[in-house]
Amino acid sequence: MKKTKREIILKTAASLFRSKGYSATSMRDLAKAVGMEAASLYNHIKSKQEILAALLLDAANSFMDGMERIENEDIKPLEKIERLISLHIRIAVKNTDAISLLTQEWRHLEGEAYTEFNSKRKDYEKRFKNILIRGIESEEIKNVNPDVALFSILSTMRWFYAWYSKKDGFSIGELEQQFSDVLIVGLKN
Repeated sequence: MKKTKREIILKTAASLFRSKGYSATSMRDLAKAVGMEAASLYNHIKSKQEILAALLLDAANSFMDGMERIENEDIKPLEKIERLISLHIRIAVKNTDAISLLTQEWRHLEGEAYTEFNSKRKDYEKRFKNILIRGIESEEIKNVNPDVALFSILSTMRWFYAWYSKKDGFSIGELEQQFSDVLIVGLKN
């Protein structure tokens, strides 16, 4: 399937933002990287801010869609957590450059995009924490502080993209199993 010019611009921008940072990447840099004049970029996008918002909100929506599916599954909390870990791995492997922006570059969002992204991030974390709490209440998960458990899992998964981009030889299935084994072992009752 052939990518649209906008998709090419977004993918290239994600790579540039990851390597140079959002602030240090100019529209000229982006135009050069996609092989077009800077003025021509504006036929496909309005601004660098629009690009950042599109990349980050697309990633946030992928996580929220996955959370929705997993929350609605009739499975125990621990299995939901395993599926959320798998979700993080699959999204990061598929969109490594865009996912890298979630750790720092989101701070450059402005206005409604910032508000929407921050709201989705907080909602995702709240919903993840609620799954942990349900697991603790059902005694499937140890009586650990859910904030500590959430921080531990999400911190690892937020930086997965950086580790993964330096490794090879792992299938997605192996990664899902290994990360689930390591992260879940401390939660099991």
